[in-house]
Amino acid sequence: MVVQNDPTLMFTNAGMNQFKDNFLGNVDVVEKRLANTQKCLRVSGKHNDLEEVGVDTYHHTMFEMLGNWSFGDYFKKEAIEWAWELLTDVYKIDKKNLYVTVFEGSKKDGTKKDAEAYALWKKIVDDDRIILGNKNDNFWEMGEFGPCGPSSEIHIDIRSEQEKSKIPGKNLVNKDHPEVIEIWNLVFIEFNRKTNGSLEKLPFKHIDTGMGLERLSMIIQGVKSNYDTDIFIPIIKELEVTSDSKYGKNDKKDVAFRIIVDHLRAVVFSIADGQLPSNNGAGYVIRRILRRAIRYGYTYLNLKSPHIYKLVEIMSNQFSEIFPELKKQNELIKSVIKQEEKSFLKTLEKGILRLNETISKKTNNKISGSAAFELYDTYGFPIDLTSLILKEEGMTYNKSEFNKLMNQQKNRSKSLEYSNSNEWVRMVESTHNTNFIGYDHLDSKSKILRYREVKDKNNEINYHIVFDITPFYPQGGGQSGDRGVIESGNLKESDKVIVVDTIKENDSIIHVTKNLPKKNDNLILKVDGKRRLNLSCNHTATHLLHQALRNVLGDHVQQKGSMVSDKYLRFDFSHFSKLSNIELDDIQSFVNKKIVEKLGLEENREASLDECLKNGVVALFGEKYGDVVRSIKFGDSFELCGGTHIENTDQLRSFVIISESAISTGIRRIEALSGKNAMDYLTKQSKILKEVNELLLNPKDPIDAINKLKNQNIVSSKKIDSINNQLVKYYLSDIKEDLIKLNNKNFCAIELKCSPELLKNLAFKAGDQIDNLMLILCSSHEGKAFLVCYISKNLIDSKLDAKKIVDQLSVFINAGGGGQQFFATATGKNPSGIKKLLENSKKYFTDLK
Repeated sequence: MVVQNDPTLMFTNAGMNQFKDNFLGNVDVVEKRLANTQKCLRVSGKHNDLEEVGVDTYHHTMFEMLGNWSFGDYFKKEAIEWAWELLTDVYKIDKKNLYVTVFEGSKKDGTKKDAEAYALWKKIVDDDRIILGNKNDNFWEMGEFGPCGPSSEIHIDIRSEQEKSKIPGKNLVNKDHPEVIEIWNLVFIEFNRKTNGSLEKLPFKHIDTGMGLERLSMIIQGVKSNYDTDIFIPIIKELEVTSDSKYGKNDKKDVAFRIIVDHLRAVVFSIADGQLPSNNGAGYVIRRILRRAIRYGYTYLNLKSPHIYKLVEIMSNQFSEIFPELKKQNELIKSVIKQEEKSFLKTLEKGILRLNETISKKTNNKISGSAAFELYDTYGFPIDLTSLILKEEGMTYNKSEFNKLMNQQKNRSKSLEYSNSNEWVRMVESTHNTNFIGYDHLDSKSKILRYREVKDKNNEINYHIVFDITPFYPQGGGQSGDRGVIESGNLKESDKVIVVDTIKENDSIIHVTKNLPKKNDNLILKVDGKRRLNLSCNHTATHLLHQALRNVLGDHVQQKGSMVSDKYLRFDFSHFSKLSNIELDDIQSFVNKKIVEKLGLEENREASLDECLKNGVVALFGEKYGDVVRSIKFGDSFELCGGTHIENTDQLRSFVIISESAISTGIRRIEALSGKNAMDYLTKQSKILKEVNELLLNPKDPIDAINKLKNQNIVSSKKIDSINNQLVKYYLSDIKEDLIKLNNKNFCAIELKCSPELLKNLAFKAGDQIDNLMLILCSSHEGKAFLVCYISKNLIDSKLDAKKIVDQLSVFINAGGGGQQFFATATGKNPSGIKKLLENSKKYFTDLK
C-alpha cells in the first residue's frame, strides 16, 4: 500500500499503479496475463473523499482490489465474457440483478461511443440492461496524465423485490444508491493522456479490471452492507464490548462504528507497510485518518481515553494468516495508535475550549474562516467537528476563506520533487529497460533512449534522461542516487554535463541534469567514484548495524527506514525504549568487530527468493521482490538488497555512532559514520581531547581533572550568587534614596557599576518592593552600554510602555533592543552616551505631570 519508486503517488490508490510502465511500453513485459489482489488507499480526489467514508455502507479508505490484467494480449471480448462467467456461473449471482455500463464518448476528447463493448454486451444481456455512461463514470484515468481508457462497469441491484417493482434498477445506476452499486470495473487501456490534455493511442491495448473484495463479500454473503460481512463484523463486535454501545441501534453511533473499524484497518496496514503517522506527506494522511476515527469515538461513543488501539489484537488475529506482518508488528502497531490517541484526545479537549471561547466572543452567527483554519492547522481540530459544534449553536463559518487557506497549505506541502513534466521525447523506439552495470563498472558508453524537461519544486528547469546502459545507481532502498558527469566523444570540457542526481520512477533509471548533452551515440557516463565509495561503505555499515541491533536488542527489531548518504547513515528501527550507553557501546563494538574480521562480500544476483527465505535472509516488508533476487552477505549478515556495497568489511576502517533518538512511538533512530568520514571524525575528536589535556596541563586522569574543575565552578558560582545578592541589597538602597515622586508615581534613573545580568535581577527586585515604579537602569560593562526599563504593570498605558521608552532612549547609546510593555532592554556600543540617556529619561518622566 505504501508506494516506492513513484514520485507522483504517496499510496497505491488503484491496482494499476505498479503496472504503469507496462501500459506505456517502457519495460519488457514478462507475464502478459496476471491476476492479483492489491491493498489500496483512497482518501481524496476523484475516487474518494475521506469525509464521506463511514457515512454510507459501501465506501472505504483502505480496500482490497481484485484484478485481472492483460498487457497487449486479450482485450474486450475475453474481459467481458470472463467477468460475466465468473459472477454468474462461479459466484452464482442472479443475472436479473446485474446491469452494465458502456462509455458514451466525449466530444471534448474527440472519442466516440464504445460500440465494440456495446456489441459484446448485447450478446450477453438485454438492451435495457446496458446503460451509456459519461466520461466521469466510464472513462478510467489514474491521474491527470498517463495510461487511460474507456471502461465498462457491472452494477448490482440488491434491493428488495418490492422496491425493485417501484423503480427499475437501471434508473439508479451511478446515482449513489446504497443498494444499487458498482461491483466490477472493466477498463480497456488504449490511450495515454498527455500533459497537454490530449489523448494518444498506445502501441498495444491492455486490460485492467478492478473488483472490490469488500463489495463482493457483501453480495456473496447476502447482506446489505459491507460492514455486515465477516471482514468487519468481528471488529465491530469487539468495539461493542469495549465501548459499551450497540451497532445498529442509532444512526449517529452506527456512523462512528463504521468510521472506526474502516479507519483502523487503513492505519494498521499502513503502519505494517512502514508508514507511520507524522506531520507531513504520507504520514499526515495516516494521522488524519486516525484522528477522524478518534474524533467520532470521542463525540458519539463517549470514548474519552485511548480505546481504538484495543481493537488491533482482534484484527491482527483475523488477518494474520493472509497478512502475517500484522502479527509480527502487533505490539508496535498498538503502541503507535495508543500514543496517537493520547495526544489527539488532549488536542480535542483544547480545541473544543478554544472554539467555545471563539463562539462566546461572536455577536453574529458566523466565525471567520481563519479562526476555523487555526483550529484545524494549529490544534489539529477537524473542520467537520468545528462545523458540527457550530451547527448545534445555530452558527457556521466562512467556508470560502477557510478553503482559500487550506489550498495555500496544500500548495506549501506538496511533496513532489519534480512537477510540470513535459512529455518524454523518444530518441529510440525501444521498450527495454536500462541495462544497469553499476555493480561492476563506474563508466559506460551509452545512448539516450528518451528525455523530458521538468520543473523542480523551486520552479527551476531540469532534464530527466534515460539511457540504454548506465553505471549510475538510482536513489532507492535508502541509498542516495549517484552523481557524476556525461561526456561526449570529443572530450571537450565545455561538453561535459553534470548529473546532479539519479532517481527511479517505476522501473526507469532517470539521470537528472541541468542541461542536455549532445544527442549522439558517443556519450560516456562516469560516476563520481569517491562519492560512490562513501555510499557503499555506509550501505554496508547499515547492514552490519541492522545485524548488531538484532543481536544486542533482540529479534523484535525491524528496520523502519534508512538513509544512506555519502556523508553519514541513518537507520530507523522498532524498539520501545531509549538505548543505554552500554547497549550503544555493544552495538558499535559489534560492527567494529565485523570490520576487524575482514568479511568478504558474498553477492548473488540471481538468488531464489524462496531459497533465501528458507536460509533466514532478512527481507524488508514493503519492498517489492520478484522470484529472483539479489542477496548480500557479510558473514552472518544476510539481506536482500539492490544497493551498492564494498568488497570487504575492512574497507569500512571504523564505525562510529554519533546519535540515538526517538522519532515516534516505538521507533528509534541511530545516526552513524563509517569509512573516511568515521576516521575524520575520530581524528577530530582526538585533536579536541589533546587540546583539552593541554588546557588542563596534561593531567594523568583528564576526567578526574574535569570533575574537579566542575566542582570548583559550582562552589565559585555559589559564591558569586552570594555576592550578587549582597550587591542587589546595596543597589536597592541607592535606588530608594534616588526615587523621585511624580503624581503617586515613583521614578528612578540611575547608572550602576555591575554586570548586565545583575540589572535584570535588580529591576524585578525593585518592582517587588516599590509600588507604582518607573525605573531606568544603566551600566557600562566590557566596552558596551546596557539599558533596562521596568514599569509596574498597573501604570502601563500608551505613554508608559517600557518597549517604546527603550526604543526612544536607546539612540543615545547606539543600541538595539526589545521586550514587553512592563520590561524591556537594550545593548549599545556607546557607553559614553549613558549620561545623556539618563538626563533625557528624567525629562521624559517629568513631562508626565
